Amino acid sequence: MSHPHLAWLIHEQAKKYGGRTALRYRAQDTGTWVPVTWNQFSHTVEVASRALLELGVSVQENIGIFSQNKPEYLYVDFAAYAVRAVSVPLYATSSCEQVEYILRDAGIRFLFVGEQYQYDVACRVAKSGSPLQRIIIFDRKVIRHSHDNTSLYFNEFLCLGTEPSVASELKRRMEAVNEEDLANILYTSGTTGESKGVMLHHSCYAEAFRIHDLRLPVPTEEDVVMNFLPLTHIFEKAWTYLCLCRGATICVNLHPADIQQAIRETRPTAMCAVPRFWEKVYAGVEEKIAHSNVVKRWVFRDALRVGRRCNLDFRRMGKEPPFLLRLRYDFYERTVYRLLKCTVGIENGRLFPTAGAAIPPAVEEFVHSVGIPMLAGYGLTESTATVSCDPYPYYTVGSVGKVMPGVEVRIGDDSEVLLRGKTITRGYYKKETLTRQVIDEDGWFHTGDAGYFKDGELFLTDRIKDLFKTSNGKYIAPQAIESRLVVDRYIDQIAIIADQRKYVTALIVPVYDLVRDFASKRGIVYHTMDELLRHPQVMKLYRDRIDKLQQQLAHYEQVKYFTLLPEPFSMERGELTNTLKIRRPVLYQNYASQIEAMYEE
Repeated sequence: MSHPHLAWLIHEQAKKYGGRTALRYRAQDTGTWVPVTWNQFSHTVEVASRALLELGVSVQENIGIFSQNKPEYLYVDFAAYAVRAVSVPLYATSSCEQVEYILRDAGIRFLFVGEQYQYDVACRVAKSGSPLQRIIIFDRKVIRHSHDNTSLYFNEFLCLGTEPSVASELKRRMEAVNEEDLANILYTSGTTGESKGVMLHHSCYAEAFRIHDLRLPVPTEEDVVMNFLPLTHIFEKAWTYLCLCRGATICVNLHPADIQQAIRETRPTAMCAVPRFWEKVYAGVEEKIAHSNVVKRWVFRDALRVGRRCNLDFRRMGKEPPFLLRLRYDFYERTVYRLLKCTVGIENGRLFPTAGAAIPPAVEEFVHSVGIPMLAGYGLTESTATVSCDPYPYYTVGSVGKVMPGVEVRIGDDSEVLLRGKTITRGYYKKETLTRQVIDEDGWFHTGDAGYFKDGELFLTDRIKDLFKTSNGKYIAPQAIESRLVVDRYIDQIAIIADQRKYVTALIVPVYDLVRDFASKRGIVYHTMDELLRHPQVMKLYRDRIDKLQQQLAHYEQVKYFTLLPEPFSMERGELTNTLKIRRPVLYQNYASQIEAMYEE
């Protein structure tokens, strides 16, 4: 199946689907989900395209979108492609410094902002001598500063596109679009160093759509897809574009905190997610089991045992389960599994692609045991998302699936995963030296990820630069240990420490409500969270839970000491990236005293 260029996509789909619903979003004032038809989508994109031309946006000029997910985000994206401009997304949580860096680096004159926070940041940056000339505000409720005479609300921006004067120029540009045009510059938040602008051309997306058509039957025009991860993230952006190519209905979740309610209200059939989402589902089920009576606890555990045998021992390999096992599974499917999926809102689920970090094996086994169609995969911003994914509907727990058709993967020195193909970036924006460092003379992109092949499937071990070497010469893969321990319902976040150290330690952010509940039941008196977390009974609780989880680890990989932190890791302190990955150098600096205390003997 061939797909039109992104400049034409929405208009071609409108011809096909007309008055069918393309997008839905919840109106904040009424709480109802508002439909946007394909015809409305197409019309708004066309008006926004003309408005961009009225502003004076030139061919291949960079325009910025600094917003949480909104329908307007998509209107501007596709309008930019129609006028052959480059869409540069910024994470909605970005700081002043991050925004200023991107605006300067990409030379952005026109910035679209979502809500008050993004507008306020943009105004501060505008005063600092950045190239920014005009701010366009999506949310009408944003209060403009009294001295601001240049910004426009989105409806005012659209009014610029009602004049027919630029219609001929829009036609010329749309006829001139080609796959060699630059589509996006996506700035990676990076766990080390400054952001890098990954250049993705329209040819990258065209190839991504082609290879997904060969691999995945879902989504289709019958699917209802929850748009949950930020559109700034290539995983969500490329997935959403694929869904639009297939004619699916996209439910745009406007605020990350609303996601659980949004899922229950829309009952999606598909949604891409990061492992953290499923970790929370798993932790919620474990919590419910822990607080159930003996009979219910046995039923839950038996349901998971039956599901594991049926789905992991038989069905995932294309085998038919024995008759009695199938009967028991069908019973639990009508009762336990369905209740669980209905509670989350995913009982209609047909496909849940999951990537962005390592999936803890216990979580992956649980999800498949209860019949949730998770699809594990691996990709990077630099590869237009998917490099490999499970060959639907089959999977191997722990792998990131088979390499996508059309993508070349080989294992290089130090077990590094190397990539080559049409979906791979041509380099970093205005960073030729860095580009030459990561793309070698034969065109192989060096990912920095370590991995290996087994039975035709790709397995990842860790980031090469994240591999720790203890002072005893042993190599430690911190993410592998972290993914094993973070599944515990008492652990919210964890960072392993080991590089050039005698043994492994950990900084742990507890689930504070569970610790308070534990203290209440045992009559532990405390005045502050810090005091509670130092209490011997709490320390023993965590020691026992960690020891149970790390039994299968080699002795030198096991956590010897740990520190429970009274505050979570945060983006504000620079400890997490915008995609919630740990910035280890910042943690080492911010928690230097706590870390050193664990190595005093």
